[in-house]
Amino acid sequence: MEEKERIYLDAVQSYYYSGRELLKQSEFDLLKEDLQWNGSPVVVLNRKEARFLAAQQAYLKGDPVMDDKEFDELKLELKEEKSKIAVSKEPKCIIDTGICTVTLNEDTFRSNLLYLPVGIILTLLWTIFSYELFAAVKLYLNPLVLLIFGALPIYRGTEFITNEYVFINPKIAYGPCPSCSAENRIYFGDIFSVEGFKEEADVKCTSCKINFKVQRNSLRASTVPK
Repeated sequence: MEEKERIYLDAVQSYYYSGRELLKQSEFDLLKEDLQWNGSPVVVLNRKEARFLAAQQAYLKGDPVMDDKEFDELKLELKEEKSKIAVSKEPKCIIDTGICTVTLNEDTFRSNLLYLPVGIILTLLWTIFSYELFAAVKLYLNPLVLLIFGALPIYRGTEFITNEYVFINPKIAYGPCPSCSAENRIYFGDIFSVEGFKEEADVKCTSCKINFKVQRNSLRASTVPK
C-alpha cells in the first residue's frame, strides 16, 4: 500500500509541479480507484491542498492566481499539518521558465548540536561551583545529585546564551540541489556578531555551482531564472 501511495503522490506532484505525466490516464485512474477501495487517505484532498495544487498548475501555465508570499504561507500551513501533497522531496523543473524547485528539510539533529558547547561549559561550572559551595559547609553530595538539581537552570542558561549571543536565531536546512540533486546544507541566523542569512538564503551548490534561493519559513529552494 505504501508503495502505491508513493507512486500516486509522485504522479500528482509531477503533473501539477512540472506538467509531466508519469502514468497514463487509464493507469492513474486504476491506481486511484485501488487506493480508494483500500481506504487510503492520500487520494482525498482537503480544501487547502486543492487550492495549493490549483495555484501550482496556474503558475505553470503562466497565469498565477496568488503571489509568492501567499503561496509560501499556504505551503507552510500544509507542511505544519503534515500534508504529503505540499512537500516535493525530488527536484522539479519548469520547462518554460527553466526554474527548478524542491523542498528542503530542517536538520534538527545538527540544530540541537549547536547547544552542546555552551551546555558542556555550564555543566562543568555548575558541578564545580555547587560542589565547592556544599563542601564549604561540610556537606559532600554526589555529583549526580548536583546535576539533577542543576538540570533546569543549566538547560535554561544554555538555551538563552546560545540563542542570544552565540548562534542567534539558528535554523539548519538540508536537501538536494534543485538542479543536480547533490545534497547541500544551509545555515540561517547569525554567529556571534557575524550576520548570516535571515528570511532568504542565496546559495551556490557545492557540486554543480549553480545559484539558488531558499526561503527560511517554507524551506522552498528554487534556482534563479536564466
